[in-house]
Amino acid sequence: MINYLWLGLIITGFIVGGITGQIDKVSEAIFQGAEDSVRLTIDLLGPIALWLGIMNIAQKSGFTQLLGRLIKPLINLIFPGIPDGHPARGAIVLNMVANMLGLGNSATPLGIKAMQELQDINPKKERASFAMCTLLALNTSSITIIPATIISLRVACNSNNPTIIIVSSIFATSISTVTALFFDRFFRVFTRE
Repeated sequence: MINYLWLGLIITGFIVGGITGQIDKVSEAIFQGAEDSVRLTIDLLGPIALWLGIMNIAQKSGFTQLLGRLIKPLINLIFPGIPDGHPARGAIVLNMVANMLGLGNSATPLGIKAMQELQDINPKKERASFAMCTLLALNTSSITIIPATIISLRVACNSNNPTIIIVSSIFATSISTVTALFFDRFFRVFTRE
């Protein structure tokens, strides 16, 4: 579906450019957009590599395990149906920690692994379990302590103070997470697992 949307936008751009006599600006914008995309990707490689390295150090030093122990009571509260010691718990903790550290790209494979583990204990394989819906809601809203990707973007744009957004990010993502969990629980009233 999204491919049709992109195709429609591109065709509309060419049609409007042709009608207004500014087709040269459309061509210029295409090449400028491609150049900007490549430049941004290169600018982000360093900071993302840095944060991935920090995450790797955090994992090897036991920091992520410490965070995991700290949020275990929260996991028990949010995901009561997952048995103790099940691999889904560990995958969820790692996914949540990666999201808290703002490592969205690194959190994705961990989230997929957590979903696979949750599917293993899902009694109705043809539909998502409550735990799977909750994990999806948490991944969408996720509390972010260190928004590494956004900080990297701000560094790439030569921000004077790229980390100034940390407090507002914690505040905004906390509200979004509480809201997501509220609606996750609210809609469970209308469905059965």
